[in-house]
Amino acid sequence: MTTKTKKRASTNKRYHHGDLHDALIIAAAQLIEENASVDFAMIDAARRAGVSSAAPYRHFKDKDALLEAVSHLAFLGLTECTQAIAQQFPPGTEECIIALGKGYIQFVTTHPQFYDLMWGDMGLRAIGSLDSDLKTLGFYTLVETVQCWCDAINLSNYDAPELAVKLWATAHGLACLAMNHQLEKFLPDVDIYRLLESSTQTFLEGLKSPASP
Repeated sequence: MTTKTKKRASTNKRYHHGDLHDALIIAAAQLIEENASVDFAMIDAARRAGVSSAAPYRHFKDKDALLEAVSHLAFLGLTECTQAIAQQFPPGTEECIIALGKGYIQFVTTHPQFYDLMWGDMGLRAIGSLDSDLKTLGFYTLVETVQCWCDAINLSNYDAPELAVKLWATAHGLACLAMNHQLEKFLPDVDIYRLLESSTQTFLEGLKSPASP
């Protein structure tokens, strides 16, 4: 998530006033990534950005406001990831739905430092502040893909957002179990991506069954 931001931060030692807002977000994200913790001070972000200790407060009321901005950055990274995956497949294919689930697991498990920022109270505030821009989130890439899948097989008696939430819950649950090393206690040789694939296939096949409501 921060490869580009690290490059940008490393090549800019001084910032114009208009750039400082983003520079501080990048600095905070780097500190979180490096320390695997949000336990840093505003002055640490200021030092990383190469500005005075007072400068951050021109853009952020306090540390919570800065962390909320980092949460936005993390969601942006996830959105870019899901959009890139969706572009690799024909719209509405089962393969695309599965790939989005795998991509989600990979993103979450490779960025554990940002988990609480994205899915805790801070993340809820960050999402809530988007208001009308909610549909820019990566989740709606999954919703659109599921809707296309339903349309392709003439499945009109299901709500795409609801189905997307169920698919998301599967991927999110597997990601959490993997991060906490709980899956390996019960399935020592499990391949989390194959498990996601088989679970998704079973779910989608069940929807296509005549016995489905």
